[in-house]
Amino acid sequence: MISDVRSVERPAGEPGDPPDDGAAELDFSAHLRPMFRLAVTLSSLDEADDIVQDALTRAWAKRHQFDLGRGSLRSWLLAIVADQARSRWRRPQPIWEVLDPGSLTTPAAGEVGADLRQAVAALPQRQRAAVILHHFVDLPVTEVAALMRCAPGTVKSTLHDARKALAIALGESYARD
Repeated sequence: MISDVRSVERPAGEPGDPPDDGAAELDFSAHLRPMFRLAVTLSSLDEADDIVQDALTRAWAKRHQFDLGRGSLRSWLLAIVADQARSRWRRPQPIWEVLDPGSLTTPAAGEVGADLRQAVAALPQRQRAAVILHHFVDLPVTEVAALMRCAPGTVKSTLHDARKALAIALGESYARD
C-alpha cells in the first residue's frame, strides 16, 4: 500500500502554474487509507495501488480545481479514485477486435470454407470471439472465459447462441447439443 506520501507542497513560482487559490498545500496522506480501501472494493487488491497512484497523480495535476466549498478533500480524492477504477473497466476488449475470421483454420481440418468464414464474420463480436477461440484456436471454455473476461457459463451461452446463428446462416437445421 502507498504509505510514504506526506503532504504535497507546491513550489512557488513554477512557470505555467495556475494562480495560488489555496491549494498550495494539500495533505493527501490522511486520505490514503480510505483511497486504498475504495480502490480494492472497486477493483482488486492487485490493481488498488496502481489506481491510487493514478488518482494521486490526477489529483496533483488538478489540484487548482479543488474547491472546499463543494466538498471535503476526502470526498474529492475518493471521487477521483472511483473515476480511475471506472476508467479501467471501460477499456475495450481487444481480443474481439484482433480476431480475423478471414484467416480461419481448424486444428484438424486445416483451411475453412468461404461460406463458414463469411458466416463467422457476420456474427456479433462477442459470439465471433467465442467461436474463434473455442472452435478454431481450440481453447477450452475456461480459457476462453479468462480471455473474454467473463464466466465460463457466459461463454457456453454465447457459443450456444453463435452455433444457432451459424446453423441458420449456413442453412442447416439447428440441433441441440
